Amino acid sequence: MMNKNKKKLYIEEMKNFFSKTSSVFVTHYQGLTVKQIDELRSEMRKHGILFKITKNRITKLALEGSKFKKLENLFSGPTAVAFSEDAITSAKILTKFAKKNSSLKIIGGIMEEEPLSVEDVEKIATLPTLDEARAKITSILTAPAQKIVSILLAPGSKIAILAHAKSKKT
Repeated sequence: MMNKNKKKLYIEEMKNFFSKTSSVFVTHYQGLTVKQIDELRSEMRKHGILFKITKNRITKLALEGSKFKKLENLFSGPTAVAFSEDAITSAKILTKFAKKNSSLKIIGGIMEEEPLSVEDVEKIATLPTLDEARAKITSILTAPAQKIVSILLAPGSKIAILAHAKSKKT
């Protein structure tokens, strides 16, 4: 049991986490082993995500006055929270882990100030991460340039064949 000072420190710590993050995902972890929880924490830590087991009543106090106040009804039972700046990566890791370990249940979350249902979290998990999106955009933008360069580097006969084919189309 926590004494008053520990409770105050816990509330301040949680308020700090809530103020510094843009997305929070709430899960139930009942049935997971310590090893499984450590495995999940380790995977999340690699991506700068904090996965923390919470004390519900005290966490609800920490939610007071925060932009995540709408989450307070999710805090019942054995609850753990993922704090992240990258909601997509966080959702991907949690969803993938939950598929492998049925004991982890995603209850919901919030991104910026928008509440998310379990279905919303699953949809977010299918989106490309920022790095994946950048790679796709780069490949789309460089593809036409690569085609032009390959045409210019082709022998004259191939360019003549291409020009002749284009002239037949018009």
